[in-house]
Amino acid sequence: MRIGNKILVFIAGFCLPAVVLVSYCLGYWFDHRVELLRQDNVQHELTNVQQQFHIDLDRLSFLTNIYASPLSRVDGDLLESIESSWRESAISANLHWFILQGGQLHSVLANTSSIALPTQQEIARAVLAADKPQLAGAYLAGNVGLVVTAVAVAPEEYVLLVRQLSAQDLLEYAQVPLVTQVQMSSSNLAKAKDYVGFVPIPSLLNNTPLYLQVQFSTEPFQEVKLDLDWVSVGIILLGVLIVALGYIWLRAGLLKPFKSMMKQLALVDPTASVYRPVSGEGNAELEVLASRVNSLLARIYQQKERGKTTLESIAEAVILTDIDAKVIYMNPKAESLLDVASCYAVGQSLASLLKAGEQLNQAVFHCMRLGETTPQVAKIKLLTATPRIIERSISNVLNHDKEITGTVVVLRDITQEELLKRQLQKRANFDGITGLLNRQAFEEQLPQFASQAKRIAVCYLDLEQFKLINDSCGHTAGDRMLVLVARAIQSCLGPQTLLARLGGDEFGLVICDSTALSVAQQLKQIIAQVSLQVLHDKNCNYKVGLSIGVAFGRAPYINALELLKDADIACIAAKAKGTNQIHFYDDKDKELTYQRNAPKWAVRIAQAIEENELLLYYQPIRGLGASSKRQRMEILLRIQEPCGRILAPAQFIAAAERFKLMPEIDKEVIRKAFLWLSLNPQLWPDHCISINLSGNSLGAEGMVEYIAQQQHIFDIPSQCVCFEITETTAIQNRQRGMEMLRQLRKLGFSFALDDFGSGFASYGYLRELPVDYVKIDGCFVKNLAVNAKDYAIVKSIQDVCRVMGIETVAEFVENQEIIDRLQVIGINYAQGYAIGRPQPLASYCQQFDMQAAQRA
Repeated sequence: MRIGNKILVFIAGFCLPAVVLVSYCLGYWFDHRVELLRQDNVQHELTNVQQQFHIDLDRLSFLTNIYASPLSRVDGDLLESIESSWRESAISANLHWFILQGGQLHSVLANTSSIALPTQQEIARAVLAADKPQLAGAYLAGNVGLVVTAVAVAPEEYVLLVRQLSAQDLLEYAQVPLVTQVQMSSSNLAKAKDYVGFVPIPSLLNNTPLYLQVQFSTEPFQEVKLDLDWVSVGIILLGVLIVALGYIWLRAGLLKPFKSMMKQLALVDPTASVYRPVSGEGNAELEVLASRVNSLLARIYQQKERGKTTLESIAEAVILTDIDAKVIYMNPKAESLLDVASCYAVGQSLASLLKAGEQLNQAVFHCMRLGETTPQVAKIKLLTATPRIIERSISNVLNHDKEITGTVVVLRDITQEELLKRQLQKRANFDGITGLLNRQAFEEQLPQFASQAKRIAVCYLDLEQFKLINDSCGHTAGDRMLVLVARAIQSCLGPQTLLARLGGDEFGLVICDSTALSVAQQLKQIIAQVSLQVLHDKNCNYKVGLSIGVAFGRAPYINALELLKDADIACIAAKAKGTNQIHFYDDKDKELTYQRNAPKWAVRIAQAIEENELLLYYQPIRGLGASSKRQRMEILLRIQEPCGRILAPAQFIAAAERFKLMPEIDKEVIRKAFLWLSLNPQLWPDHCISINLSGNSLGAEGMVEYIAQQQHIFDIPSQCVCFEITETTAIQNRQRGMEMLRQLRKLGFSFALDDFGSGFASYGYLRELPVDYVKIDGCFVKNLAVNAKDYAIVKSIQDVCRVMGIETVAEFVENQEIIDRLQVIGINYAQGYAIGRPQPLASYCQQFDMQAAQRA
């Protein structure tokens, strides 16, 4: 419905009925207020009539009381005198005096009475039946109303005053303009349309109620009632005229400009290349509306142009379809990809355009049927002149009511990407040199490969002397040798095997469902084949060997990755045996167990350093000669588990050395030892502690500065500290070690050469190394008392050191007999279980004080 018709309907259907309804309601309300006023006046008049009647009754009762006594006792002359004066009084009209004696009424003060004898008899019976000293009430005799008052003057003797009420007497009880008639009635029933009210009055007869029936006049209230007249009709017509003028004004000021604006809007085409602005002249609000519409049209045009430019410039092919999968738009990239012009493609089926079969149309219909909100992506093969792999994406197009009106199909040529992806996947999973699986692919396939076997053998193969080829001939020659080795290994493998290059010169091999003997035979064959491979380069021939570690696993307890770790540990053991060796992993081998658990111990050591769980122990070193003035001890290291168990160094030192953690451990030991010395200054004059420095710490960057810094922080004398380095460490790190020893010696620290005689050192090193003590290896000391060769070796070391001014310390001193022999030789110090076992460093001071007290 148009807005003009709606305004007409509003005026005719709402405004005019509203005017009539309001007029009617106002008249009804006025009549209701008049009726309430009338009822209020009626009630007031009824109350007034009742009050006037009771006043009249009280007056009669008062008059009866006054005359009762005189009338009952006077004689004839006096009665005539009273009667004469009563007749002359103004109140004697309609009043009758009676004396009730012997059940009969006798009229007094008047010779005649207008009251009928039956009435008098009924009054007498009523007074006697009431048997009260004083009585007042009304009595209805036919249509005549009487008011009777009685006063007892003697037993069964009463003086009665009876007033006969005329119509005028009753009317005097009310206001004449409002009340038209008052009469006495024995019933209070009246018709609903009669304006009659009833007032209950005292009745002489108790069983007969009496009422004063009051008739009211309706004329005073009818005059003020609202009646429809010409004035009312004129007012209503005036209201209708005002509404009509308002409609004409609205039509001219609103409807006509709005109609003009609607015609302009009907001509607007959002798909046009240009648009005409809409005008809203004639109304300020319509001008604002027109401005908003123009702004919206400009935005639509801008968005349309932006979308068109975007679709034409993007690198993907975009095709719009309707709800029947018919093409309605193609961007230039789609035209180029499909080699068809847009004008020929519009209206065609999407499947026929792409020559992709009905599955593409079905995918479009499936997407629309399910109402998918996310793009449905898949790959299809485009059968053009040159076959291409296309990634297609289907998205639903919704209108403003969220209804699907079509789809957007985006096509992207991913042919080159797929080729590159396959190449990258091949590079990611295969070694580029040998063509074997790489480590990542090997570890990914290993669990699944092992799950299909009842028993597997995981082998770790490491080439020997391969570094020589890389260093001598270059990496290109090394790559050629790796290819030869890979082919040689593959030539010896059966179907139930998995081979990979794990990195560098290491290979991984898995053999399924074979016995240990057959695995060993097959691995020996591999070693033989690899040994036959010869690399010719620069007139030189190169060969390589193999070290192989093997770990077995049985279903259902096969953990392939853990077996690979075990095989790696076994391979290390095989390399220690020599070239072309095979070693089978045995979990009962402590050395292999230490190697396997080395990574866990490395983590545990780092945690112990961080959480301050490293404990310092000491083992005393006793002087054997009178020249030994200082009490010496070697600082040992332990780790305490959270449960309180103390771990021996053999369980973690090897792991720390393998993972280069010894510098951090040595720093923590130095810090704790210096702290202990700083807390016990009473030991400075006659004590010296020996702290071991590992090979990784010897010559490490910043180690000298750290030791100097800790000495400065704790302010301890350097003569209380001796650093121990092993013979092997000193030889391997000769240049760096010499420089570090010289710098520390400048700070005042002393040094000891530990495990002397166990390596390849000669006495010439003693001349070069700035050491103060030589600790003779325990392998020469523990059999000193029974082995003449050991005795001679120890004695020769002692003689050389004495000449060079170096003091000697014998390790592994386990009994008194060895001590006696050492004293004969002239050894300066002894260390071992015969001297003292390792104990916590924290308990040393307490034991030292107890020993001093015992000596005192």
